Amino acid sequence: MEYPPEFFSCALCPRLKLWREQVAQDKRKAYQDEVYWGKPVPGFGAPDAHILLMGLAPGAHGSNRTGRMFTGDASGNFLYPALFRVGLSNQPHSVHKNDGLELFDVFISGVARCVPPDNKPTPEELRTCQTWLKFDLDRLQNRKVTVALGTIGHEYFLRALGLKPSIYPFKHGAEHALPDGTFLLDSYHVSQQNTATGRLTAEMFDAVLERAKVLARGQ
Repeated sequence: MEYPPEFFSCALCPRLKLWREQVAQDKRKAYQDEVYWGKPVPGFGAPDAHILLMGLAPGAHGSNRTGRMFTGDASGNFLYPALFRVGLSNQPHSVHKNDGLELFDVFISGVARCVPPDNKPTPEELRTCQTWLKFDLDRLQNRKVTVALGTIGHEYFLRALGLKPSIYPFKHGAEHALPDGTFLLDSYHVSQQNTATGRLTAEMFDAVLERAKVLARGQ
């Protein structure tokens, strides 16, 4: 999926623009020799995908460094092996944009495209970034099932469709039939806070992905 030039220079949220660029300049000591991406992070995956994974926002030294969703941090180290285990990718790791990774029938997007301070975008910033989420949704014509990673991804995906989140309460493993004929599945976010504590295990997440595959096949 190609994004317009204005996506990569987006300055609709001044606080986030300043922060993504500051992080890219200051860098983490372990990545001092790398050139950080430092721009809004585009969606990634198969443009004809039946499955959409909906995340929250880029990580400061993950996606904001590498330029690819869920790449270069602990969240990606949990997510990509899971996609590989269930047959939705060609390799179990995502290191950088040119590492040969391919996703099969999956597209990964997010409700915020710029890294926020303390990993906490404001409601106003999330509403503003709906422009780019709707950009993805308009082009994912084959989408049959969306997997929301966490409550914020769940809420703002529904808002992008003009739906009230209160009608579709978030719960890990929940399955919602939406008015457009697609399905929404809920999962705890793949953040280290959830995976390191056992709140989200590999088995739990694999089960959600396997169910997504079944729904994507129309079963």
